[in-house]
Amino acid sequence: MATAVETLDKLERRITITVPLADVQAEVEKRLKVRARTAKAPGFRPGKVPMKMVAAQYGYQVENEVLNDKVGKAFNDAATENNLRVAGFPRIEAKAEGAAEGTVAFDATFEIYPEIKLGDLSSVDVEKTVAEVSESEIDKTIDILRKQRVHYHVKGEQSAHGDGGADLSAQNGDRVTIDFVGTIDGVEFQGGKAEDYAFVLGEGRMLPEFEAGTLGLKVGESRTFPLAFPADYHGADVAGKTAEFKVTLKQIEWAHLPEVDAEFAKSLGIPDGDLGKMREDIRVNLQREVSSRVKARTKESVMDALIKVSELDVPKALVDQDVERLMEMTRQDMIQRGMKVSDTPFPRELFNEQAERRVRLGLILAEVVKANDLQAKPEQVKAQVEEFAQSYEDPQQVLKYYFSDRSRLAEVEALVLEENVVNYVLGKAKVAEKNVAFDELMGNNAQA
Repeated sequence: MATAVETLDKLERRITITVPLADVQAEVEKRLKVRARTAKAPGFRPGKVPMKMVAAQYGYQVENEVLNDKVGKAFNDAATENNLRVAGFPRIEAKAEGAAEGTVAFDATFEIYPEIKLGDLSSVDVEKTVAEVSESEIDKTIDILRKQRVHYHVKGEQSAHGDGGADLSAQNGDRVTIDFVGTIDGVEFQGGKAEDYAFVLGEGRMLPEFEAGTLGLKVGESRTFPLAFPADYHGADVAGKTAEFKVTLKQIEWAHLPEVDAEFAKSLGIPDGDLGKMREDIRVNLQREVSSRVKARTKESVMDALIKVSELDVPKALVDQDVERLMEMTRQDMIQRGMKVSDTPFPRELFNEQAERRVRLGLILAEVVKANDLQAKPEQVKAQVEEFAQSYEDPQQVLKYYFSDRSRLAEVEALVLEENVVNYVLGKAKVAEKNVAFDELMGNNAQA
């Protein structure tokens, strides 16, 4: 039995649930008899253990199970009867006082889903990102692909590609092999010494002072120079301190980039080595990536507009659940990257803002979809999966991957649904196109 719904706050409600002890006891006895059929105890055959012993062993556990079941059913019945859309899980607490004789009582405190007021979308501004793939971007990508296939030759030694030129000193772009030792106040420090250490000058892998101290050296030469570690350097023992390094150069290798020819095209998956086909293949891949990033930026602008134009209270229970999800996702990501993750939970406040936005958007999107019949249609889902498959060598395997698993297909449906909402909002809002340069759109990925 449940009392009338009590309003505690905008979204918070409370129901008192009363359960007759006689009903609890009857169900406990019934379940214990079932347990007794397979119960084991020293000196007794299975199923022949006395009921007193079965009750002593399992009674507390079974009684909790029965109470949880009965309270849960009473709560669900009360929620259904009162047309309550419960957000998250209720907090169940036993009432110490106020229960009638022969009963136990519990307070169920919970939140409900909010009412959502969608404003006038024609009043909001949305920025639609636009970007193009030009011949220049294709050329830059080819340069990046060449650098990814670089190979090195010892400077000064003749090879099939030459000897690297007359300058035998270490220059930017060269791969150098060195011995080095660092000291602070004349004492070597941990991690400050290495032999046969190789790196490419100019890539920024080493601190600028270290690279500057290596530039211009020839094989066999040494140089000693000071190096000031930044205050935020990852090595706490040396952060903010000045060390003295001695570097000895042992080998210099110059970089040879492959020529843009038929062999290069074949290495990129063009069987006949046709350079025109290679450039077209690169263009298609770049356009696919640009399209994805353009859509992402436009979607972000649409989501901002929806938040701006909508009014709702966000259930704290749902935010708390999403914080937990984000924390676990972060933890798993760190583990996959090989990082050591302690059992200590991350500070929840790091995720609160992101979780609140995600929940708010989820509620708004659901309302927009429901109000405007924007559910993902089967043909849209199929088209999206086929689009994914285009970038793979065996599209049929990709189709099978998605259509053989309902949970994977649900992920695609969610993407299609979001795109439906984006297109709907773009058709209603005040849309302004924003041209974005290729390099800006691609960010660090546009760099070699």
